[in-house]
Amino acid sequence: MPLWLIYHPLQTFTTPESKSALVKSITSIYTSSGLPAFYVVINFIPLSPDDNTFIGGEPSSARSKPFIRFVAEHIAVHVSQNPGSQERTIKRIDDALRPHVEEKGYDWEWHVDETPRALWKINGFVPPPCKQPRDEIEERRGGC
Repeated sequence: MPLWLIYHPLQTFTTPESKSALVKSITSIYTSSGLPAFYVVINFIPLSPDDNTFIGGEPSSARSKPFIRFVAEHIAVHVSQNPGSQERTIKRIDDALRPHVEEKGYDWEWHVDETPRALWKINGFVPPPCKQPRDEIEERRGGC
C-alpha cells in the first residue's frame, strides 16, 4: 500500500478539483505498474497559518512561496535496490507531482519510506504476496 501524506498551507489545494487532479496523478504512479487503485491512500493535511511549520529555523509563512511536503510510505511493494529502478521511480514521482506544485510556483519536497511488508495488515489480515493474479487480489482486497 502506498500511503501519501501531503502537508500544505491552507491556501493551496483549496478545491475538490485541485485535490482530485493531484490524487489521480499520484494514483497513476502505481496503477500503471499493476497495483490496484484501492491500495493507494492519500491524505491532505492542511497546515494552519499560525506558523507551525519551520524551514531553516524560520516560519514557512515568512517565505514568498507556499511550501508543500510530500511523504510517501511504500509497504506493499518496495523499489528495487537497482539504480535503474530507483531512477524510474524518481522520474514517475517527479512527473506526477510537478504540474501540481512546481508549475504553480510552489516550493516542494518529497521522500519515500519503505516499511517492511511483515509489519502491514489490512482489516486484520496479512495481504497475500505480490505477483498474484489481479482477479484474486481484487477478490481478497489484498496483495499487490
